[in-house]
Amino acid sequence: MRILLMAAVVPLLIASSPGPDEVVPVTQTRAFVDDASGSPANADADDPAIWVHPRSARQSVVLGTLKEGGLAAFDLAGRTLGTYPAPAPPTPEAKPGRFNNVDVLSRVPVGGRSRDLAFVSDRGRDRIRVYELDGRGAAAGAAVVRDVTDPGARPVFSSSEEEVDDQHTAYGLAAGFVGRTPVVVTNRRSETRVALLRVTPGPAGSVGTAVAATLDLPSSFPLPDGTTWTPCGEPGEGPQLEGMVVDSAHGVLYAAQEDVGIWRVPLRATGFGTPVLIDKVRSFGVPQSYDPETEECSVSGADPGFGGRHLTADAEGLAVGDGYLIASSQGDSRFVAYERTGRNAYVGEFVVGAGRGNDSVEHSDGAHLVTADLGRDYPEGLLVVHDGERTPTVDDLATTGFAYVSWEDVLDELD
Repeated sequence: MRILLMAAVVPLLIASSPGPDEVVPVTQTRAFVDDASGSPANADADDPAIWVHPRSARQSVVLGTLKEGGLAAFDLAGRTLGTYPAPAPPTPEAKPGRFNNVDVLSRVPVGGRSRDLAFVSDRGRDRIRVYELDGRGAAAGAAVVRDVTDPGARPVFSSSEEEVDDQHTAYGLAAGFVGRTPVVVTNRRSETRVALLRVTPGPAGSVGTAVAATLDLPSSFPLPDGTTWTPCGEPGEGPQLEGMVVDSAHGVLYAAQEDVGIWRVPLRATGFGTPVLIDKVRSFGVPQSYDPETEECSVSGADPGFGGRHLTADAEGLAVGDGYLIASSQGDSRFVAYERTGRNAYVGEFVVGAGRGNDSVEHSDGAHLVTADLGRDYPEGLLVVHDGERTPTVDDLATTGFAYVSWEDVLDELD
């Protein structure tokens, strides 16, 4: 999550566009504070996932990553069911666990039985952690998730623990099925690499993952005027990806490259097909320069007009449901809808505003959508989105959280 300074370009583009439709959250989770004084400490909400209870939809559970705060579980009213800490560093000098993205797969055949599993990218330790979901816990007040990570889990991208500490680690994550094969996809922080992982059984009922294939997306782009454009970033950092979703129904991975746009990648159980860039951020192709004093990128030339019309960097959280692909346009706090199939044509957009006693949503990172009937508040399904600027703050400390939106409300606006 890095907001590019685009003051010279973005306001003019936004001013010429019609205002988006607005939906209002049904509820929201508690606010979290990224500070040692918080509970849990250093909790920075980032990415949600929804687990549909196999026998009682009203007992479905929302999971949310809290970075160094670990993983949290919530009920459909937004109440906290439990928090589960990220791993402590193996040595005092090493980085602690830092949970970035989460996704859920139900009925995963592994270890001789079918299991409901949550997969979490631990960007602090460059691992994929695995949790088993227990529907009995949501009703009885017991633990909703249980850590079943293979104790021998190795780093995804790093070749050594010393390289882990450089933090070019597992970042975004999505899970799905290719045919009947469960897969997990993760990308590498500060780089353009994407890895396809297979799910593997571990000792004593634990679950692991293993890299099956990798894909390197572009870090520079030829422009129609004959020049080549490279997105701006800190020295040694490439134009990274984060938000992803596996469309299991169509065998496709959608991946958001933050300063570039959204890629559609055919997905096989053993590897990737040819990526297609289906939409670009508005600032695509705009000259930019990095200022080491401010540690920010800013516009350093005229907009050549090669960018898209709908996404303001960063392109972030992605979700699929019914006939739609939903993308977070983080830079202007909008959500953009595309057709889920064909050429992924633009359909419309919306914002999540304040109402019903809930805060509006700004600078959203992750999103997750299910279209099952989850009861009175969510008859057509539930969209959960990260809120990057919860208000009011707590003791002048910035707060974050998650907002629950009725998918029926979104459909009313898109239709």
